[in-house]
Amino acid sequence: MHVTNVAALSDTEHVVELGEWVRLDPDADKALFDQLRVQIIDGIRDGRLPPGTRLPTVRDLAGQIGLAVNTVARSYRELEAAGVLETRGRYGTFVARADPADAAMAAAASAFAETARTLGIGKSDALRYLDAVFD
Repeated sequence: MHVTNVAALSDTEHVVELGEWVRLDPDADKALFDQLRVQIIDGIRDGRLPPGTRLPTVRDLAGQIGLAVNTVARSYRELEAAGVLETRGRYGTFVARADPADAAMAAAASAFAETARTLGIGKSDALRYLDAVFD
């Protein structure tokens, strides 16, 4: 297994040393752009990439991790379309200030709870449906 690492993404003030935390496996079933996309999301969710963090340019990141520029660009485009990243023109690409999953999950949870109430299903029984979906 060949593993590629990413280090030194930066915020708007300085380069933040992140160590070797992004690992891409070219032999995995998941496409490289998707591996990168998911690991950037993981870095945001676990605090390694806080809101406002400036990411390297597509070319810089591609060079750091040995990927084609278009592969990194696709990851960035998909993350931007999902509201996870934002591009500020020539200033670069940044982690969005708000996690779009928060609003989406809150809306989905509200709709789920309302449907359960309408059907006369209590919280514990409704949660069993969620548990079954995740299993």
